[in-house]
Amino acid sequence: MTGPILWANLYLLFWLSVVPFASAWMGENPLSTAPVALYGGVLIMNGIAFTILMTLLVRHEGPDSALAKAMGRDLKGKLSVVVYLIGIGLAFVQPLASLALYVVVAAIWFIPDPRVERVIEVS
Repeated sequence: MTGPILWANLYLLFWLSVVPFASAWMGENPLSTAPVALYGGVLIMNGIAFTILMTLLVRHEGPDSALAKAMGRDLKGKLSVVVYLIGIGLAFVQPLASLALYVVVAAIWFIPDPRVERVIEVS
């Protein structure tokens, strides 16, 4: 464990702790532009924080580690950030479509990811 990894973990935990606030504001003002955009902003910051943490962990463990092999190119993580970015922009035009994109990202992550299991079984 290194200092940067600990800071990255705290950064992720901070953004995770903001999710209830953004969710509550969006729930009180359904389909309002600002709450939907803020919710997307919080989600994208969670995605970025996760990417930073995973990058630091892979760098710490090395490119030949089981974690590096399991993460691969992390297409789900990168795709999530891009979809969130599109959703934030779309919140100013069509908030309902923006929410639909947020649900798509949640569905992508809800589907079990066998990358880690495959690498652990091989080791």
